[in-house]
Amino acid sequence: MSLKIGISCYPTVGGSGVIATELGKLLAERGHEVHFITSSVPFRLDRVYPNIYYHEVEVNQYSVFQYPPYDLTLASKMAEIVKRQKLDIIHVHYAVPHAICAILAKQMVEHNVKIMTTLHGTDITVLGYDPSLKDIIKFGIEKSDLVTAVSNDLVEQTRELVSTDMPIETVYNFIDERVYMKREVTDLKKHYQLQEDEKVLIHISNFRPVKRVSDVIKSFARITARVKSKLLLIGNGPELAVARQLAKQLHIEDHVLFLGNQKHIAELLSMSDLMLLLSEKESFGLVALEAMACGVPVIGTKTGGIPEVIVDGETGYLCEIGDIDCIADKAISLLQDSASYEAFSVRGVERVKDIFHSRIIVSRYEKLYQQLLQNE
Repeated sequence: MSLKIGISCYPTVGGSGVIATELGKLLAERGHEVHFITSSVPFRLDRVYPNIYYHEVEVNQYSVFQYPPYDLTLASKMAEIVKRQKLDIIHVHYAVPHAICAILAKQMVEHNVKIMTTLHGTDITVLGYDPSLKDIIKFGIEKSDLVTAVSNDLVEQTRELVSTDMPIETVYNFIDERVYMKREVTDLKKHYQLQEDEKVLIHISNFRPVKRVSDVIKSFARITARVKSKLLLIGNGPELAVARQLAKQLHIEDHVLFLGNQKHIAELLSMSDLMLLLSEKESFGLVALEAMACGVPVIGTKTGGIPEVIVDGETGYLCEIGDIDCIADKAISLLQDSASYEAFSVRGVERVKDIFHSRIIVSRYEKLYQQLLQNE
């Protein structure tokens, strides 16, 4: 049965926006009518797609408000689209503010639209610690018709932080396997002047303090002292200047390439040998999934949902947060053992296909949508 589904998310670079947009695109391919209700065109919505419609949330500045009234404007736009398009479901990504806005929109219209809320992490692991927001997060979760989270760890954290008995389904993130696969990148390697005899490590993030980019730089300094290598840093953010300065202090600036935000991540992963994901908090770790799909093993930290993605000793290695010795030692051993490396690479690709394949995850969401509508 074809459904009319509204999707609301942050349209900027970030895991939640990526997943929300890719989910919408794949649902549209399956014949569903998808309406994105966002403040700007999601960055992954890079062209016109059949069955996909975009509705801009125009946020104006008013002197009476200290800050632009995004929440109120979003709720009003949601109500408008629900009523005009007769949506079956609003699927929001983040409890705050999107679930709250959807609940308000539902109250504004005479239409029994169902609300599904997907928790991605920041709405719980950061905002959930703020006493002034805890109750409204709980309200957003408990007034939703169905709630999902991107990892088992996030489900447990949500229960602990906001003390809710609301059932929460774990639905893992996914990648589009038509995009994330090993590619031919000989010319790209030449463009970045990467030598055939040097290994390439990669880190992709928004360079916030929680990503611990300094640990990436420190670990790489030890790795490159033993293994001829380069480090690709993809992304921008507040810790970028710190990373540049640390690379200079450790005399490895000539081995580190700061490439900023990039669209063609699969190509960059395809010329990489190892990913470093050393976050302090990470509800899932979508970049690890993208790396594994391209045959790149990952060294990650034992935090959040990362251990649900990386199988320690099989598709990568897990180290304690900040354990530079462990990170460097595991990286060096893997990069110097071609047989083990190849086995890790193959198992990573297989794990993505078996557990995180888009066909599996999108079908799961479809079943949940049907379950919602059958409960009317």
